[in-house]
Parts: sequence; structure tokens; C-alpha cells
Amino acid sequence: MISCTDFIPAYSELFRTLENLGGVAAVDNFWNDLSDRFLNNLRDRVTAHGIRGCWDYWSHTLNEEAADFTMELDEDAGLFRITMHKCPSKGRLLACGHIEPYHGYCRHCDVLYRRVLEPLGYEYTFDGSGCDQARCAITIRARHGA
Repeated sequence: MISCTDFIPAYSELFRTLENLGGVAAVDNFWNDLSDRFLNNLRDRVTAHGIRGCWDYWSHTLNEEAADFTMELDEDAGLFRITMHKCPSKGRLLACGHIEPYHGYCRHCDVLYRRVLEPLGYEYTFDGSGCDQARCAITIRARHGA
């Protein structure tokens, strides 16, 4: 059985193909559909536990992926932050010598999770300025009343 990480280059090529066929909007539509269909666990955790639901969700997923990251949670301030020191997914793409990573690969983390969290009353900020070194940061803040 092959692991999900073996599919990372294929995902990158899929995103490139979607963009070639239908522009960036086609890639966004694909990611929006993924978010709507498969991120119910994040939606349910945040609905039930507030900002702590983010901690619970990413504690599991990032450890499962063996990512090098730091998470911060301040429930009183309604703040959750992930600092990704080394993303295993983007790192794998950068180490792949035979393909060029899709230029917007890291943006999927922005589109997928923003779509879940903003309707629940959270402000979602994605800093992809370090994506070319497999680094990024996500900050989630509760808006008043969330």
C-alpha cells in the first residue's frame, strides 16, 4: 500500500492541469469542493469547542503528517497560530528533481481552511511568504462573538 505522501507530486500536477484547463478559478473550485466535502471534522470541532477545536484538529493532522511545526493557543484572546517550520508536503515537492511544484501549491491551505473557518466567525490569515522554503504561518482569530 502506498502512503498519501506518495500522491503529493500527483496533486501538484493535478492543480497545474486544472489551471491549464480552466484557470485559477478551476483550481479554487476544486479546493472549495474538497473543503465542503471533506473538512467536516474541522468544522465540527470548531463548532463544538471554539478556537480549541483548531488546536485539536491540527494537533492530529500535523503530527500524522510528521510536520515540523509550532502551535500556539490562547483561548482567552481567541487566538490560534501554526508556524510551519518545514512542511512535509511542500518539502517533498521541492526535493523532487523531476517535476516543478505547481506555483500555487501552498495556497490550498489558505483556500481549504479559510472556507471552513470564516463562516464560523473567525478571521483567517495565511502567510505564504516562506513557501519557497516549505515554511508558512496560519493565524486564526475569533471575531467578536465567535
